[in-house]
Amino acid sequence: MVRVSGKIKRLLLDSELVSSEDWAAAVQTGSGVLSVLIERGVIEEDVLLSRLALEAGIPPVELTRVSPDPSAVEVLSQETCIEHCVLPIVRNGNQLTVVINDPFNVLLLDDLNILSGCKVRPVLSHPAAIRQAIDSVFDGGRREVEELLDEVSTGDIEVRDSDEPEDLDIQLDGDEVPAVKLVNLVLMKALKEKSSDIHIEPGDTLIRIRFRVDGRLIEVMTPPKGLLPSLISRLKVLASLDIAERQVPQDGKFQIRYEGRQIDFRLSTLPVVGGEKAVMRILDQSSMTMRLDALGYEPKCLQDMQTAISAAYGMVLVTGPTGSGKSTTLYSAVNDVAKPDINVVTVEDPVEYRMDGINQVPVNPKRGLTFAGALRSILRQDPDVVLVGEIRDTETAEIGIKAALTGHLVLSTLHTNDAAQAVTRLVDMGIDPFMVSSSVLCVAAQRLVRNLCAHCRKGIEVPAEELLAVGFLESELEGVELQEPNPDGCPRCKNGYRGRFALLETFFTTERLKRMIVEGSSSYDLKQAAISEGMLTLRRVGILNALRGKTSLQEVLRVTMDDK
Repeated sequence: MVRVSGKIKRLLLDSELVSSEDWAAAVQTGSGVLSVLIERGVIEEDVLLSRLALEAGIPPVELTRVSPDPSAVEVLSQETCIEHCVLPIVRNGNQLTVVINDPFNVLLLDDLNILSGCKVRPVLSHPAAIRQAIDSVFDGGRREVEELLDEVSTGDIEVRDSDEPEDLDIQLDGDEVPAVKLVNLVLMKALKEKSSDIHIEPGDTLIRIRFRVDGRLIEVMTPPKGLLPSLISRLKVLASLDIAERQVPQDGKFQIRYEGRQIDFRLSTLPVVGGEKAVMRILDQSSMTMRLDALGYEPKCLQDMQTAISAAYGMVLVTGPTGSGKSTTLYSAVNDVAKPDINVVTVEDPVEYRMDGINQVPVNPKRGLTFAGALRSILRQDPDVVLVGEIRDTETAEIGIKAALTGHLVLSTLHTNDAAQAVTRLVDMGIDPFMVSSSVLCVAAQRLVRNLCAHCRKGIEVPAEELLAVGFLESELEGVELQEPNPDGCPRCKNGYRGRFALLETFFTTERLKRMIVEGSSSYDLKQAAISEGMLTLRRVGILNALRGKTSLQEVLRVTMDDK
């Protein structure tokens, strides 16, 4: 029941719009006094609003003609709106327009200022109209989702337990359960959008579901907050996690068969304010190129990599941040060297893609199987090629280096900004510089950039001094034609970009560079020496692709550092 301030009562009684008897009778009903007075015809709604608005100096609003701004609705929770009979409808920077029913409730306005973190501008409406609008706004999201759910049936996706490959007929049941259908819808939509990750995040009143497409997060739907517990529980069931545990992060995995392809999902849940956040990494093996020469590398970079992986022994490293395509490069390298007479063993956390003819070992720290422990065991399995998912500690680095020096080809990853820094990182981890120079064949630094849509890209003119400042050569300035994305996009793309490709910087250890490593040279000196010997840096490779119109200059500058 909405409480009415004493000032409204005095105003209505003093102006003789309502008699004391009618007021008392309305109070005795136990319902909202003003709503009862209007329903009984004691006072007309328009007359009441006009009188209150005139007295308080607050404009009235007709809610049936107003469409609340979603960014405003998110500011206050559904519980707050119901409790105080208010509804935010417009947000302009730090100013929030909120519909209220009692213009004289100063304490309520102070509370709204604090709860919203905005400067509240009140407008006036009748309590029944506000309640109806609240129901429409917050339940409207549910109806919208339910309409979308009707588009998908549970038979469209077959869920598989990745740990039980022989049990391939786990069917989804319960068409009547919204969470089951919503999960199906999210997974199908993410696959159609060619997403790499799915983020499910709790808000105050809504769930924000975002997809990472071409490296950028985009919001795709905002179901009502009430679906969050069942949605997270459904995902936990698929990934064989504990649905009763909500205060501890959990990690799991599951597989689905969609349109004839088997797709892996890695699920991670995290307790946050407002509930649990879930992130799913999508691993679609059918979309992954498994040959180095099909990844679009510069000819010199491709030649360096192919030369390194064709060696009988040594170490090849790929560096870059999370999500830069390191795993794709390593898997493609393994696929190139794998032959019937070669024993290839991998140790990964987790095994992202399954490869025929390759022995893949998943790391399991909870059971004592670490990278270092697994690597020791692998070396007793008579391997020719060893792939180590990541060098995380000194112990793993030492074992990997020794394996590379004793007749094994070792492939692995490190997290460094460029290729030369990987060498000094190994030395900083305690590896003897001579061991590093003797074992490391090639280090490849990698970044992913978005591909310009060839159908809607447009030309752009950039001043020559700006091009020189970012790494262009004088010889490249004459007749240079750069392209930029069309922000409006076209039917074939999103915002002017379509897909991504890799930039690769290969640090191939020549005799000169090996001597410098032994002498303890800095990563900067190593990089400059490699450039003088013909190494193409990430920035340089990016510029070459910008000159071809394959990507934009702004995209190159976003993901690469200045060589100086």
